[in-house]
Amino acid sequence: MSVNYGTQDSRPVIGLGENERAAFIANTYMHLFGAIIAFVALEYYFFSSGIAARLAPLMTGNWMLVLGAFMVIGWLASAGASRVSSPVVQYLALAAFVVAEALIFIPMLLYANAYAPGVIQSAGMLTMIGFAGLTMVAFTMRKDFSFLNGILMWGGIAAILLIVGSLIFGFNLGTWFSVAMIALAGGAILRDTSNIMLHYPQDRHVAAALALFSSVAMMFFYILRLLIAFNRD
Repeated sequence: MSVNYGTQDSRPVIGLGENERAAFIANTYMHLFGAIIAFVALEYYFFSSGIAARLAPLMTGNWMLVLGAFMVIGWLASAGASRVSSPVVQYLALAAFVVAEALIFIPMLLYANAYAPGVIQSAGMLTMIGFAGLTMVAFTMRKDFSFLNGILMWGGIAAILLIVGSLIFGFNLGTWFSVAMIALAGGAILRDTSNIMLHYPQDRHVAAALALFSSVAMMFFYILRLLIAFNRD
């Protein structure tokens, strides 16, 4: 199901007819699925071509910076795309974010593949289950979860401060940090899903997909980090 760009406007989807809302939601999730496929394809290319092996040592030496960049890039891409109506700019933001995420994941995936075989698939499965469950909750309750914005913002700021603190003082961000970040990603998925149903304008389905992809990627990242830690212990 596709949307005719010539008939799109900037009204929130909640104010549109049932067919228009259904089309917006369908387009959003098709673009999310496309972004996930592109991410997987990029990782396959990076690893099969040897690029991952060359980049990983450079990134591993600055691992806390990678964690910080993961959060900051996600916030900037999502915030930027949601503020523009141009489909071209939204697509560029989505494409740039998928590439950035694929690069940021390289050290984690390389380590997991070498020292914790099987956890990548397990993390992917758990992320899909978590995403499906949270999506079902949001669509079933039809509740406006935008009240989570403040909690997610302060949680993100606290996480960045912890990452900076670990860089300065050398302490380790252990298991509970990953658990907290998974919970934060879950809250972001609930917020993003309710925004798709209620608040996004009709011409922002690509931006909506970007926001969801950012939250799903964060959940996958920290589930993978948690499983690696369990496997190592």
